Amino acid sequence: MDTVRVFCPATIANISCGFDVLGLCLDAVGDEMIIKKVDRPGVVITKITGQDLPLETEKNVAGVAALAMLNALKSDAGFEIEIHKGIKAGSGIGSSAASAAGAVFGINKLLNEPFTKAELVAFAAEGEKIASGVAHADNVAPALLGGFTLVRSCDPLDVIAIPVPDELMAVVIHPQIEVRTEDSRAVLKENIPLKKAIVQWGNVGALVAALYSNDYELLSRSLHDEIVEPHRSILIPGFDKLKKAALKAGALGCGISGSGPSIFALTKGETNAKEVASAMKNAYADFDIQHDIHISKINTKGTVVI
Repeated sequence: MDTVRVFCPATIANISCGFDVLGLCLDAVGDEMIIKKVDRPGVVITKITGQDLPLETEKNVAGVAALAMLNALKSDAGFEIEIHKGIKAGSGIGSSAASAAGAVFGINKLLNEPFTKAELVAFAAEGEKIASGVAHADNVAPALLGGFTLVRSCDPLDVIAIPVPDELMAVVIHPQIEVRTEDSRAVLKENIPLKKAIVQWGNVGALVAALYSNDYELLSRSLHDEIVEPHRSILIPGFDKLKKAALKAGALGCGISGSGPSIFALTKGETNAKEVASAMKNAYADFDIQHDIHISKINTKGTVVI
């Protein structure tokens, strides 16, 4: 096999209380990548559709992630990469993570899988440095592994897969504005009150417990962010109105997806997901901002060959 085509799914990071440590994988939206093994050493990005992104290997998250993997292998293999973006850059649903994950997953396949999916997370995270300046794994881990993931540690990298309740669904509304990851990080406080930190730790622990026990009521109580959302929400027009509409329609919880501007809601069942999506769309009608809405199951497979 010298060519592979892969699907790289979108993701939701943070999931309210889990800033930089929690993420989940979506099923309804993602990128496609075609990766070809060639005789010339190195990595060349030959084509990008759907978004205006750099073709230069060292300036593209897919290229940087791929080079990190080849350097670890001390390999002189060569690859060409086509990227067909279904996830808009700056959307807050893991556009850069999908590209990075797809690149290392596809190359790993063509090299007869010297690494496990879990081991690929570290290389994909290196690609994220281009997008945010930090090699974080809260998007690339669920993009590769699927389901929910918890990043216990980045150094050394320690990622834990968490079970997914069968009826859990996600709704994501993406306003057509861009919130750069660097800007969304700049509004955060470096120090937080101990009282707020304690509340946040309790919510993270309870959310993980709820996923293991299929306890939707506990999951709902845990989807609360004391630390990040109060600062980042001011960058997203209509955030408070959308959140109130989602919760009134029966959502388990609602918050900012990653660094924004996308806003997510989790629901129990597809019927409620559609009701929440409709309520969020209606709530946004007063704002003169184009937007997309995605209704998605939780993708438990992650990046796959198609």
